[in-house]
Amino acid sequence: MENAWISVGSLVMVVNAFFLVTNPITKEVLEYVFSNKYPDIIRWSATVIRLTDDLATSSNEMKRGDVPKSIQCYMKENGASEEEARKHINLMIKETWKMINTAQHDNSLFCEKFMGCAVNVARTGQTIYQHGDGHGIQNSEIQNRISKLFFEHITVSIP
Repeated sequence: MENAWISVGSLVMVVNAFFLVTNPITKEVLEYVFSNKYPDIIRWSATVIRLTDDLATSSNEMKRGDVPKSIQCYMKENGASEEEARKHINLMIKETWKMINTAQHDNSLFCEKFMGCAVNVARTGQTIYQHGDGHGIQNSEIQNRISKLFFEHITVSIP
């Protein structure tokens, strides 16, 4: 997990969001953001995306010769079946969400807008990978979901 969470693009998104929504940026917060381990909220947001991505795409990526994902690592380390590993990864996602939700209430170092950005990045990633990514497997249903999420206009009707 130490290498896995940092391998998703959310790290860049959340750090950039920090600079976009934080005003003023104090020296204390800036030093904390760029500490060697990154703030927990950034790590947890990236962890949710990494794990949901692995659940959705790892089987097909392994068939194509990609590197082992969290599921395969758990299976090897614990002698578990794929089903057991998937249950464990889902539990890890739930536990990470608990930490994110607690951090939203307990963290006074970051502004509310930044915390919201970090949470929304994790939500977006989980939504995207909920049914697969539509890239590794060319599935029109998944591609339609992603297209509607990002590219189609939202129609709002007011009663």
